[in-house]
Amino acid sequence: MKQLITQFTGIFFMSGIIFILGALIMHFFPPKDINSFYGYRSKRSMASPERWDFAQKYSVKQLLKGGLFMILLGFANYFFDLNMHSRIPSLIILLLVVGYIFYTTELKLKKEFTE
Repeated sequence: MKQLITQFTGIFFMSGIIFILGALIMHFFPPKDINSFYGYRSKRSMASPERWDFAQKYSVKQLLKGGLFMILLGFANYFFDLNMHSRIPSLIILLLVVGYIFYTTELKLKKEFTE
């Protein structure tokens, strides 16, 4: 049973670490120009260079928050046995965190840059 808990705890930890590493890479090596390969890309963020730069900086903060949340959830699942022993809840939580990152970044872009 402990091995199963560790397996799903690992999913949270690894997702969190990947999010944080991605945020650090984007922070120290931000994309300079609008592109379709690297960085936070959406129709709204790619509308102008100012929006692009703002979206890159803001999404890094959100990615860090999401990564820390996933790591904390991994700790909580390991130490308090939150009964997350299925792939489905793990996947749903991961998708919610990704959705949070996109939603909050798009919302901030919309507020900062009136169309």
